[in-house]
Amino acid sequence: MVLRMLGAVLAIGVMLAGCTFKGVPDPEVSARDREWMALVPQADVSPEYGRYLIDDPTGEPPGTIVVDQKAKFLYFVLPDRKAIRYGVAVGDEAYGWTGTAVVARKAEWPDWHPPAEMKARWPHVRFTKGGPNNPLGARALYLYENGRDTLYRIHGTNEPEKIGQAVSSGCIRMRNIDVIDLYNRTKVGARVIVK
Repeated sequence: MVLRMLGAVLAIGVMLAGCTFKGVPDPEVSARDREWMALVPQADVSPEYGRYLIDDPTGEPPGTIVVDQKAKFLYFVLPDRKAIRYGVAVGDEAYGWTGTAVVARKAEWPDWHPPAEMKARWPHVRFTKGGPNNPLGARALYLYENGRDTLYRIHGTNEPEKIGQAVSSGCIRMRNIDVIDLYNRTKVGARVIVK
């Protein structure tokens, strides 16, 4: 009897979840994207950090990106009070950044130029040409504040197993397929709120 009631409660929960969360199909990708993403290590990411269409929890205008570092979610706000929620990896507490910025530029399979502060902490890091071994992954959105480069990025990753964790030097990491989806939706000049 108790097990049957528990089963009914779980079934109702699953049905209700279907009302508020809807998976978002993968974006179209190029042959190069397919080839290079196949070379990036694969990882099981918790379904919690999947890409979902949800009711907008931010109250921000469409086109805005909101990063909730505590929850490890990034929201891209859509019209009609909807949003796409993506799971992300965020900055380790010592390196996190909060604030409001704009997307000043976007790049596909960008080169990685580690900043001087990072090189001082980790002398082994060095310039890496764009590609499957690059820590920035398939796409990068460059965040500027008051016209100046913050040195923080929203970007893909070659370590997808770290989605849902606080592990980076402050950048917002996404699965490569998710950052391609976000890249396709985001315009240069879009506002980004990191909290």
